[in-house]
Amino acid sequence: MAKTTNIPGKKVPQGKYSAFVPDPLPPAVDWTPRLIRLLSDADRLIGKLAGEGGRLPNPHVLMRPFTRREAVLSSKIEGTQATLGELLAAEAGIAVERSPDDLREVGNYVVALEHGISRLGKLPICVRLIKELHEKLMTDVRGHHATRGEFRKIQNWIGKPGSTVETASFIPPPPDAVEPCLAAWEKFLHESDLPPLATIALAHYQFEAIHPFLDGNGRVGRLLITLFLIERKILPTPLLYLSAFFEASRRDYYDGLRGVSERGAWQDWIEYFLLGVARMSEDAVNRAGKINAKLAEWQKSVAGESTKTPLRVVELLAANPFITAKGCVEKLGVAFTTAQRAIERLERLGIVQQVGTAKRDRVYCAKALLDILEEPAQLVPGD
Repeated sequence: MAKTTNIPGKKVPQGKYSAFVPDPLPPAVDWTPRLIRLLSDADRLIGKLAGEGGRLPNPHVLMRPFTRREAVLSSKIEGTQATLGELLAAEAGIAVERSPDDLREVGNYVVALEHGISRLGKLPICVRLIKELHEKLMTDVRGHHATRGEFRKIQNWIGKPGSTVETASFIPPPPDAVEPCLAAWEKFLHESDLPPLATIALAHYQFEAIHPFLDGNGRVGRLLITLFLIERKILPTPLLYLSAFFEASRRDYYDGLRGVSERGAWQDWIEYFLLGVARMSEDAVNRAGKINAKLAEWQKSVAGESTKTPLRVVELLAANPFITAKGCVEKLGVAFTTAQRAIERLERLGIVQQVGTAKRDRVYCAKALLDILEEPAQLVPGD
């Protein structure tokens, strides 16, 4: 096994190529004043988000569209084209033109995240949970030939489309090294005495370097960031998602991971990760504030009416900006005509607009909320 100075692992010859087996975490990290400042900023801003999240009048309702936004952006990094609007419309029971495969991949991300959150009370983040997340993620989607919930038994690699193992830009550990590497990864997560944000920054790199599955590694790795923040009680609900940051700075993301593997550039990677936490915490606080201000404005405009149905429909919009009378009937237990009248009242107030020109089964959207959810993330303060 060849060990090269500064590279945080070993190159293991495998015939015509060499696979990379990362050293166990943690590495030696030089805590420069800049790195300490970035950690302080990230801690402060994620703490602000946790405080705001605890004060939101409807954190669990708001969690739903935020979760969908993360699912869309994390899947987009892997090449899936579905938009947030399409996913929310499909969940509201509305037919959309997007490929069912794309929508299923994004929907599975939501299922996996919600499964992970529900399991955290009974199970810590561990190898078993990773397999469960992967099984949910890969159900009935492209690549499901890759055994769901099982670690790979063959060599995989990372490279440009059409590349072979000999021309790959990165070759993860050989199959027989995957489970030992993950056992060490799990041990580090449970025993690390580093600050939590530094711990998950290191663990995210390591998971991507191990690449334990034939497909779905990136999405599982990003799911684990959110689950870690909840498990450590850094956030009360999953309001922070880094996929928007990774997607908007995709080249920096991959350069950062590659920089660790090729030259042990841990400091650069941790700085990048902490910057992402800081920016996305600010983004989530601003986004949640805008949504709640808009909902409060609408609630005020329909308060005091003889029927409470318009107010209840506004509350439904917090979970999904797309709405139909049929959906309101199912969720609110009211008559169809009552639901339709309430929606028409919101339409007259400019809260919702009809999508398309259908006379039956009409679809409406609170576009102001969808616009807030679909706004690109701000990567620089004050952008």
